[in-house]
Amino acid sequence: MKSQVLRLSILVVAFLFYPGCTLIKSMAPNYELPVKKTENRYYNYIEAHLHIKKNNLDKAIYHLNKTIEDDPENLYLQKELAIFYLMQKNNLKALNIVKNILSKNPKDIEALIMYGRIKQSLKQIDDAKEAYEKVIANDPAQEKIYLILGAIYMEEGKLDKALKIYKQLVDKYPEFYAGYFFIGKIYAEQGKRVDAEKEFLKALDLEPDLEEARFELIKLYKSLCEEQKTIGIYKEILKRNSNNIRAALELGLLYYKNGMIKNSDNLFNDLAAKSLSDSEVIKKVAQIYLDKKKYNDAIIILEGMLKSLPYSSDIHYGAGIAYKAINDKEIAIAHFKQVSRDSKFYQNAVIRISFLYRELGKIREAINFLENLIKNVPEKPELMLYLASFYEENKEFYKAEKVLKKAIKIDPKNIELHFRLGVVYDKWDKKEAAIESMNTVTSLDPYNANALNYVGYIYAELGINLDEAERLIKEALKHNPDDGYITDSLGWVYYKKGRYKDALKLLKNAVDLVPDDPTILEHLGDVYLKMTNKKEALMFYERSLLKREKDKADIKKKIQELK
Repeated sequence: MKSQVLRLSILVVAFLFYPGCTLIKSMAPNYELPVKKTENRYYNYIEAHLHIKKNNLDKAIYHLNKTIEDDPENLYLQKELAIFYLMQKNNLKALNIVKNILSKNPKDIEALIMYGRIKQSLKQIDDAKEAYEKVIANDPAQEKIYLILGAIYMEEGKLDKALKIYKQLVDKYPEFYAGYFFIGKIYAEQGKRVDAEKEFLKALDLEPDLEEARFELIKLYKSLCEEQKTIGIYKEILKRNSNNIRAALELGLLYYKNGMIKNSDNLFNDLAAKSLSDSEVIKKVAQIYLDKKKYNDAIIILEGMLKSLPYSSDIHYGAGIAYKAINDKEIAIAHFKQVSRDSKFYQNAVIRISFLYRELGKIREAINFLENLIKNVPEKPELMLYLASFYEENKEFYKAEKVLKKAIKIDPKNIELHFRLGVVYDKWDKKEAAIESMNTVTSLDPYNANALNYVGYIYAELGINLDEAERLIKEALKHNPDDGYITDSLGWVYYKKGRYKDALKLLKNAVDLVPDDPTILEHLGDVYLKMTNKKEALMFYERSLLKREKDKADIKKKIQELK
């Protein structure tokens, strides 16, 4: 049976995770209403299928149930109903129906397949395997079930069992390429390289356009350091499909690493030209190299492409990400600066530049860069938010306030802008203004836990409105119950109220949630001190001091007084 080219991974996934998707096409025509049926039965059955075509599952299920009420022993109808429930993602109802069918006919192949798929979706894999084994035993012609069952065993690491299943498949269907392909994968995993090669070549003999088998051969030849065979397979893939970007990228990289620079340049030039009209080129670089943290390989490819396409924003942006990842910040900045204003990556690039300056300790360069940028794009509140954060970090609170207010005029309902303005006011020691900004946040988003907590904590720090502070922070905890910082705030309110036992319990929990926060550690030390446990207080003060990068004077004083 010569099959059309089909990506094997898609074939297996389709059968693993979409129960009943093929059955609904094959089963519906099998049911013929017996002659002795009322008009109502015909009506309900037809209505069920009309509603399925309209994707109205609830009505389809209603009408099919009505049909089954008049013909409760009809298994075809019950299978259809199970499929409808599966389409509705109601696996448990479908499972109950399938169980009923199997209680009447334990060898019903379609019901066994559905049962296996449902059990897979419920992660009850042993039950699924048992069902699939029964399918194969009762109907060896179900070739797709061999693939599903073999895949399950492979996922479990039971390679011998998987091998047995796939060998049964090729015995039954000697011209089905998929069986040989998976046997080859198993042999490769078992280190049987010669046997694996034979099986992959059998699969290719049956399905010459099967790229997966060639990529598996490449892995095999690379493990054997057979470079010429590896290059030959890459060339074969590209000869059959010149648009295979993965093969071109990997071959270009292989040429480069083997000193065949002219060959690699030719491939990278072709890829660069293709990237102008095909976004998949850069996507593949990201998926294969950047996402998998193969940054040095990404740099080789992207720099190679830039030789022939030096003004490509997409390539420069990818190169910037790769260089940042290997901590080469200056070169990353240089690449990000080459991203043009009309690029979809422009805003991300300029934000990355500003933060790279900050990471280099060049906060003034970060500020100057964003100031100059915003002069040309004043309508970008997001960039203004970042500029304000740098002013805030540099303790230029007046400038931070000014730029945030300007941004708020542009986007008055932007929660992040109001929240940041509140933080600036708090650090600027303008507590009333901070509370006002945070109240604006909660007026826009009543469930904003961070703003609720912020106001409550300010009250606690000031020692005012402690009941209101407790209410606000408890409301924040409803939305973020496992937040260590909010837990700390409530503990601090209790501390201010003199409820030291309650404070101790909460602050210990906060330290469990956020073990290295110096403020939380200091709070816990303060509670222990109030409870006259000086030893524990000293321990937490010292831990707090170790975690502080600045503002160490007060905690040092507490430690000295205790000692």
